Amino acid sequence: MTGALAPAKPLTAIDRCDRCGAQAYIRATLPVGGELLFCAHHGRQHVAALRDKGADIQDESARLSETPATAKDGER
Repeated sequence: MTGALAPAKPLTAIDRCDRCGAQAYIRATLPVGGELLFCAHHGRQHVAALRDKGADIQDESARLSETPATAKDGER
């Protein structure tokens, strides 16, 4: 075993925050196994402490500010 982490799968709308149930945008993979999922709000509250404890953080909260693609004029 090389100790390298497997690539994290993208978070989807099915993934929910362990604190409040909102859509999760942050995954904290714990060094002892298991993971925690957080919405952006709760992620900001807990990520620093989890990182200090050795958790691997996958942060997809930048997706919240992305502008969705729109259809060209006249397309439906």
